[in-house]
Amino acid sequence: MNLEQLTRMYDFTGRTIVITGGAGVLGGDISCALACCGANVAILDRNIEPGQAVLERMGPHASRALLVATDVLDVDSLTRARAAVVERFGGVDALVNGAGGNHPKATTSAEQRFFDLPADALRWVFDLNILGTILPSQVFGKVMADAGSGTVLNISSMNAFRPLTRIAAYSAAKAGVSNFTQWLAVHLAQEYSPRIRVNAIAPGFFLTNQNRFLLTDQHTGELTPRGRTILAHTPIGRFGEPEDLLGAVLWLLSPASAFVTGIVVPVDGGFSAFSGV
Repeated sequence: MNLEQLTRMYDFTGRTIVITGGAGVLGGDISCALACCGANVAILDRNIEPGQAVLERMGPHASRALLVATDVLDVDSLTRARAAVVERFGGVDALVNGAGGNHPKATTSAEQRFFDLPADALRWVFDLNILGTILPSQVFGKVMADAGSGTVLNISSMNAFRPLTRIAAYSAAKAGVSNFTQWLAVHLAQEYSPRIRVNAIAPGFFLTNQNRFLLTDQHTGELTPRGRTILAHTPIGRFGEPEDLLGAVLWLLSPASAFVTGIVVPVDGGFSAFSGV
């Protein structure tokens, strides 16, 4: 393989990639990167306003983007989004399941014991992360199954490898995402086409709107005890930046990983490799 062939693998021109949670901190960077690599990008998010900001960041590449208000827990909403994507771009080549998150009421603290975590908050976390991955995979995966090719990329978490204290529901839900990734990879390859691949990335610790004030003090900006502990167990010695995900994302969505399916790739600065001693 020569350099031209290798470079062409990362040219996404003409490919249509759907990104749920595409207006978020991590999803926004993924959306912009794929648009810059030539892809048609469909940004699916409940919140349109941050999605408009992502389109502005894309600059001239925004002409190849579509923003669709979508609820990943509503099959009808997802079906309407699929129709809009297919009408605009003609098909779906890849799906990035980026929607997910935690709920403060599903998080233990000195004031909120595990035994008192409300069922509705726990259910919210499981629904968003598990069903919010499965349902888009059903709706958009059917397009890939009909076409006989495609790629699904799920967003798991380091919590799936090493469950953290306080966030029981989120850790368990992301472990479910990793397990579902393996199941779906086998199912789609065996039942529909070996040219449909399913993988996941497991981000380590990134400062997002969801966890920023668990890791840094809201008033001083200094690390919290939890933030210091995480960095002490991260050999690279810093939190991740959104662009740190892009190499793995582009690889897993590209033909360069054509023989890779059913894996979960940690992008964690070495956190999962460090035993603490």
